[in-house]
Amino acid sequence: MAVSNDFLAYVLEQLEGLPRLRSKRMFGAVGLYSDDRFFALLDDNVLYLKVDDASRGDFVARGMDPFRPFKDKPDYSMSYYQVPADVLEDAELLVAWARKAVRVAEAGRKAARIRTRRP
Repeated sequence: MAVSNDFLAYVLEQLEGLPRLRSKRMFGAVGLYSDDRFFALLDDNVLYLKVDDASRGDFVARGMDPFRPFKDKPDYSMSYYQVPADVLEDAELLVAWARKAVRVAEAGRKAARIRTRRP
């Protein structure tokens, strides 16, 4: 579950087109934020972007796998999918995919705020 400093630096460089991009190391992985929206994570030198029902198909169509945080629970996955290598290598395309992930993260935050409001 390690993320090398070189891989992290590369991903951050590729994503420079996002506003207020920052990273945070956690539990051996790295979380990526744009405007304080947690939209991606890195684990084992693999980049995963947050997905929803509308964006998941882009990843599935490319044969990408979901993030599975527990090796002993292979059926458990999260709403993050591995980014295809060609997308990772094309900064402009990667930023476009990442912007979708940021929108998914924002929608999730709004839904959480609505659920927690009390009349």
